[in-house]
Amino acid sequence: MSESHTPSFWSSCGHDQLARNARGWLSPTDAYWRLWLQRPELALVEESCAAEQALHGALMETPTRAVAPAELEAFEDADARANHRLFLGFRDAVIAAGSLEAAYAGFFKAGAIQIPPLFLDLVVQALVCRLLDGETDAWQWRAAETLFRRQRVRVQEGRVLSGDSEVLDLLNETGGLGAVGRLLMQSGATLPETQIEVLGDDNAQRYLRSRAGNGRFNFVLDLTHEIQNELPHGLTLTMTRAQSGLKALAAVLEKWVRHFHGVEVKIQPESRVEDPSWRWHVGLDVESTALLNDLYLGREVEPERQQRLISLFRLTFTDPQHMRADVRGKPVYLGLAMGADGLLKLKPQNLLLNLPLANPM
Repeated sequence: MSESHTPSFWSSCGHDQLARNARGWLSPTDAYWRLWLQRPELALVEESCAAEQALHGALMETPTRAVAPAELEAFEDADARANHRLFLGFRDAVIAAGSLEAAYAGFFKAGAIQIPPLFLDLVVQALVCRLLDGETDAWQWRAAETLFRRQRVRVQEGRVLSGDSEVLDLLNETGGLGAVGRLLMQSGATLPETQIEVLGDDNAQRYLRSRAGNGRFNFVLDLTHEIQNELPHGLTLTMTRAQSGLKALAAVLEKWVRHFHGVEVKIQPESRVEDPSWRWHVGLDVESTALLNDLYLGREVEPERQQRLISLFRLTFTDPQHMRADVRGKPVYLGLAMGADGLLKLKPQNLLLNLPLANPM
């Protein structure tokens, strides 16, 4: 993969340590698992006991080795024991599934999710990085962050801006200077302003060249459009910006569907949903799922809740034969919405589980 086309801070997900199987799906290597063992949740610290040091060393040597329960029970630190147990359960599930894709889909099909959200996000990050292999469009790379990084959405001067919630919250709390910044703010000191940039033509290449600690997830995506009024089966949305991050997000989601389902779809942002034969919809997050369900059933939706809708999308199958017979040829409407707190957590797994496919996974 060309380094110049990939934001380098994405390397922490280990996408370059994965092999492709015959289907083109991603299989972990020993090097991939070693990256996990070096993460802060699993890495050795000064207080690590002898049992933890011994197991960690053995796993670094042979990452796929079996681990006896007694080896974990010997850990003195309960948190270290729990973290290693979670990792080993995740590792074994991925190995048994044969690929990250099969394991990821299986986690959700199984019902109650036993895998930590952080693990799922790291898997999605690795998957979308490979999906965008060779992509030169910075907007698609930035839009792809929404699949694995929670966003904070803010309407500012008529623009709908989506920024990384962890980065924005840290800046708000510490001025971007970490624990030192927190202490300075508590003492009343004035901190230097940290630059948060809206992705645009003037800084797109700089975004792609970003390094960890210098631009890590601090580029904002412009999703600008405005809610006007409610329709019988949806909301009217008037785009106020021709070049929106929504188009880039749609392109990433098309790649996601193609990779998992092997079918071609077209996804485009919609200014309105005015369809008396509306048959199928998929929310891309918890908020939009509930909102679209209520609109579809004709329930009244409060104006304040309507305003949380960020976007509607129209998904169509290139070959309608890939759809279930009862909805064949009909569009699938997608929704994207923030919560009352302004947070957006996109759930890409919804496009794995809820599309009306003739032959589901």
